[in-house]
Amino acid sequence: MVVLAASIVGKSGKVLVSRQYVDMSRIRIEGLLAAFPKLVGMGKQHTYIETENVRYVYQPIEVLFLLLVTTKQSNILEDLDTLRMLSKLVPEYSMSLDEEGINRAAFELIFAFDEVISLGHKESVTVAQVKQYCEMESHEEKLHKLVMQSKINDTKDVMKRKANEIDKSKIEKTRGDKRGLSSMSSLSSGFNDMSMSHGPGSSFGSGSMLGMLSDVEPISTKAKDRSRSSVTAPPKSSGMKLGKSGKNQLMESLKAEGEDIIEDVKPTSQTRAAVAPPTDPFTLTVEEKLNVALRRDGGISSFDMQGTLSLQILNQDDGFVQVQIETGGNPEILFKTHPNINRELFNSENILGLKRPDQPFPTGQGGDGVGLLRWRMQRADESMVPLTINCWPSVSGNETYVSIEYEASSMFDLTNVIISVPLPALRDAPVVKQCDGDWRYDSRSSVLEWSILLIDNSNRSGSMEFVVPPVDSSVFFPISVQFAATTTYSGLKVTGMIPLRGSGGATPKFVQRTQLIAQDYQVV
Repeated sequence: MVVLAASIVGKSGKVLVSRQYVDMSRIRIEGLLAAFPKLVGMGKQHTYIETENVRYVYQPIEVLFLLLVTTKQSNILEDLDTLRMLSKLVPEYSMSLDEEGINRAAFELIFAFDEVISLGHKESVTVAQVKQYCEMESHEEKLHKLVMQSKINDTKDVMKRKANEIDKSKIEKTRGDKRGLSSMSSLSSGFNDMSMSHGPGSSFGSGSMLGMLSDVEPISTKAKDRSRSSVTAPPKSSGMKLGKSGKNQLMESLKAEGEDIIEDVKPTSQTRAAVAPPTDPFTLTVEEKLNVALRRDGGISSFDMQGTLSLQILNQDDGFVQVQIETGGNPEILFKTHPNINRELFNSENILGLKRPDQPFPTGQGGDGVGLLRWRMQRADESMVPLTINCWPSVSGNETYVSIEYEASSMFDLTNVIISVPLPALRDAPVVKQCDGDWRYDSRSSVLEWSILLIDNSNRSGSMEFVVPPVDSSVFFPISVQFAATTTYSGLKVTGMIPLRGSGGATPKFVQRTQLIAQDYQVV
């Protein structure tokens, strides 16, 4: 048997990972992989396809294909055995079996493939052996990490010393300023004595002394008495001033043109507390993302809801747990567990636990936690959509009157709703006749944004009317919508955490966060 290449490709033909095991040009392997999706689309039910020169042995993995390109003389039974081994390795190294997850674990997958296939021939190894070979410890790597950590620690020590030196210099400077204040009285008396010694016709007289004192006094007493320094200071010329007032005028002019101006704000203790890392031992996040296309004349063009349940653990020692959940019982929703989760336990008792209870859940995973469960819903009628938009443009004379209405479902309370309506290129902002909420015109992108902070039982419907010059009605589409909600389609709830190791009988505390967000929500 000779395996020419092992690859992971999308159903559209996009190559995500490919490893060649014989000498071949890049043009040839790209041509072979590009021809594969066209051959699959012929409606055959086999897991292999033969052409004049090569054989494709493949296996679908969700939205992707795991593919072996072999010679026609190879043993297809051994090819299928190799394919099964690779299909077991892919979930071990990729947390999600989609394009993003494969791209993140591309090099790990190539290393694992190399342990299974050598020079086109299958090696007699198991999944455990492959993982062990790929995780071999390196003494040189450990030494390199120790050296780097020592350099980091030395740099931190140097930073601390520099910070202490800066603090000391500030303290000494403050003390010097205080000594300068105490010596000011003696300096002023000496100046007075000098002014008395000069005659009336002298240019170095008392008037000059008052001018000098008025210039010196605001420097030393500016923080204590600003009103007194402004009286004694000499008059200033009223010429052109560049400073704060000019900056404010520039800001206001940019805001008038529709620009978003973000002013510099010094961080306070409250803002620092808002971005503090989670302190709860367990944080479970239920997130659903909506991708919906509504027709402008009514109805749904496409509907796709994808949900995830992720677990974030602070301490590795607390990872020996199981998660008890409840689902809303929606028959349109299909749940899928992570490959490392015990699916039989989930199907029978709605408990999410690892297949090997002696291993803990990993911590961290980039702040998003570890994905435990995924679900999807791809069919829904218009009554289940959170928000519907009706746009009615009508031309009357030299103006186009546009009336936009929204109607929200009683199933969801929506927050931070922004309805973005594209407009033709305008010299001035559109004339808004009526608006339930707030509106803003972005002149750069020529978009009118209608924002509603909260939609609940008090305002399930609302409208906005505006006027623009006469244009075709298709200019106002597609309308984009953004919103968030704390109610989900699945109704999934975490009811408790089940400890697997000694916790004294106490139920672990956890925090659940639930959100539904509009990822791509449009009226087309």
